[in-house]
Amino acid sequence: MTNLQERGHLLTEQVNPNSLNLDQLDTLELVELFNREDQKAVAAVAAAKVCLAQAIERTAECLRRGGRLFYVGAGTSGRLGVLDAAECPPTFCTPPELVQGIIAGGPDALVRSSEDLEDRVQDGEAAIAQKQVTSLDVVVGITAGGTTPFVHGAINAARQRGATTIFIACVPAEQVSVEVDIDIRLLTGPEILAGSTRLKAGTATKLALNILSTGVMVRLGKVYGNRMVDVAVTNQKLRDRALRILQDLTGLSREASGYLLELSGKWVKLALLMHWTGLDKEEGLKLLSKYQGNLRAAIASQKTRN
Repeated sequence: MTNLQERGHLLTEQVNPNSLNLDQLDTLELVELFNREDQKAVAAVAAAKVCLAQAIERTAECLRRGGRLFYVGAGTSGRLGVLDAAECPPTFCTPPELVQGIIAGGPDALVRSSEDLEDRVQDGEAAIAQKQVTSLDVVVGITAGGTTPFVHGAINAARQRGATTIFIACVPAEQVSVEVDIDIRLLTGPEILAGSTRLKAGTATKLALNILSTGVMVRLGKVYGNRMVDVAVTNQKLRDRALRILQDLTGLSREASGYLLELSGKWVKLALLMHWTGLDKEEGLKLLSKYQGNLRAAIASQKTRN
């Protein structure tokens, strides 16, 4: 890990030559500059596509075997990890413990800055111990500048426990090296506001986490086509989404889709399986369980039988 005194040399801490006159730009020019620089976040994620694909495959395999996914970070990186984890239950109906975010300073750090706590290696180690991480789990360390001691403590503790480790940083490996299974570098370059990694680095990290979690859920069969068939029907908006999915994929009326949704216990995936195969709820549940919740595989098995 890079010595803390050397942080000024990190790519994320350097001065951006394109924004030296930031305080002299008119407002439209400022917005245009941000837009040009933000495009580099998309390019950085594209350059890391092979590593991201490897992370998806490895994580999906661990989760299939009963493992969990942990995001570990501090400050903006930690908040992005917690955000991505929090979005999984409503989007994919996953249990809250399947994907979890760990942030230096705990829940209070989500709304109040606690930068001093990110320097505690032992806190990162303790967080991994508290979560009882095992060799089935995946731990993703997120740190824009790559040097956050809290994250490195967590990664090292996870490695000692045999967990799969993934590192996401916005500095090249030659600036900050780390021993992990998959090393994802999102090289967005110096920020418009020097050192403010909530900007391009944060945007690229959010994009990468979107791809990672969604890709994993696709591999786990929680998506059919491009529909979130495991959506949790917990409010009117999500019920409406569930009904639209059923209407679009089955051709049923809204009323008939509503009846089917209730019949399935408000599970879109099961409702579709019941409609397409003629199975009742109990039979459908057994079939989905047999195919680990993969709707396409479950349907294919019935077509083969027929």
